[in-house]
Parts: sequence; structure tokens; C-alpha cells
Amino acid sequence: MSARAASRLEGLGFSRVYHYAAGKADWGSFGLPLEGTADSSTRIGSVTRVDAPRCLPDEFVSAVAERVGGGWQICVVTSEEGVVLGLLGREALRSGEDARAEDVMLLGPSTIRPSARCEAIAQRMHDHNLTQIVVTHSDGVLVGVLRREDLA
Repeated sequence: MSARAASRLEGLGFSRVYHYAAGKADWGSFGLPLEGTADSSTRIGSVTRVDAPRCLPDEFVSAVAERVGGGWQICVVTSEEGVVLGLLGREALRSGEDARAEDVMLLGPSTIRPSARCEAIAQRMHDHNLTQIVVTHSDGVLVGVLRREDLA
């Protein structure tokens, strides 16, 4: 909403007012609450796993593989700020290589936003035989990973 509208609502006693100029689509892409018939509960942000393993580009794959567990077969490679740079898949993690993550990662994995609708993403995952998709904010910062079984 505009700065004027936000100021007016604050003046009327509303305590949780947000001045957000980027727009509704960007609001949703950051996983912020949506209302209406297609509210946040219908979006993949509500089922995304935020506990997905992550590592830095300079970490050794062998060390990363030792700490990846909990049924995960991937590790998301991020910058210090959390921006997604790549992905270590099953083969890289199983290799036990003493290579750095940045040397063996899949560059620029496909990502989606938390505001994507569950139905559409479930269909996309089915059509392309995907088991997981990396979820990021519009600035590229990792939110987590959506697994197909979490949509069921």
C-alpha cells in the first residue's frame, strides 16, 4: 500500500501496517500472508521444507555428504547470504569426492516462489517427473525445498 494509506491506518490505531511498494506478486513471492479464496494455505510456501540441507561453495563434498541425512538426497549450495548458487545431487553426494561443492554442483537449478499455487506445481512435478523443487524468494534467497510427497 502507499505510504499515505499506511500512515492513515496507523493513525486509526492499526498496529500491524506494512508500507509495501513492490506489489502483490512480490509480496507473495516473499511468502508473506495472502488472503482471499487463493490464500496462503493454497500456496507451496505452506508446505515447503525449510530444513533442506544447505552448504557453502567452498565446502568439501565429502564433509557435506556426512551431514546430509533425514531422507534428503540433495544439498542446496548457497552464498553466505543464502542466495541459491547450485545444487549437489545424489551422485555428487555419494561420490565421497574431496572436491569443493562449487566444482561439482549443478549450476542455476530451476526454482519457484513460495506464492506458486500447490495445484499448478503438483501438476508440473507430475508432468516432468520431478521429486523436488528448490523454493526461493524473488531475490534468490533460499526458502527451502518442496518435495512431491509433501504436496500429497
